Amino acid sequence: MKLYIFQVAPNPTKVRLYLAEKVAGGAVIDIPQVSINLPKGEQRKPEHLARNPLGRLPVLELSDGTCLTESLTIIEYLEECYPYPPMIGRSPLERARVRELERIAELGVLLPIGRIIHATNSPIGLPPNPEVAAHFRKILPEGLRLLETQLADGRLFVAGDRPTIADCTLAAALQFARFGKVELDPTFLHLLQWDARYRERPAAKSVLTL
Repeated sequence: MKLYIFQVAPNPTKVRLYLAEKVAGGAVIDIPQVSINLPKGEQRKPEHLARNPLGRLPVLELSDGTCLTESLTIIEYLEECYPYPPMIGRSPLERARVRELERIAELGVLLPIGRIIHATNSPIGLPPNPEVAAHFRKILPEGLRLLETQLADGRLFVAGDRPTIADCTLAAALQFARFGKVELDPTFLHLLQWDARYRERPAAKSVLTL
């Protein structure tokens, strides 16, 4: 297998965090990572479009040439291949809850952060759009507030006492916010404490650069 990534891009980052956490937990996984330079437009080259016609990252290329092109799909596939340590819960209810929190982190935090960045100072050259940026600045606190409420009970991780894919998605989102200079409201104290704590984990240090 090969994993095609770009280092700071949030969707590849959450897959890389997932892999790093699995290895830190004892899983034996060795998937080469190949960098595709998004600002230079390498995602539009024919060889990458053959892997993903949308020209996006990440892409997991399997040994038979099959390509998986959505970050969550890649994680779910790898979780089937390498079930221990579990990163999507240990019971039906745990798995449902982890997936729910991961979707909140994705749709309520990562998505608006990405839209703000690409509407203000897009790293891939999209034109500025102040109205879009303003709209998503209003929406972003809603997702942050939901996760702040979860973390207010003193839990170590987003879904409880163990790292899960919800942590990977949220950490990737907050790194992208730092990259794009999207400031978070300091009143989200528990969320910011979680972020500082999570970034000290060896798995996070091996992936996050900001």
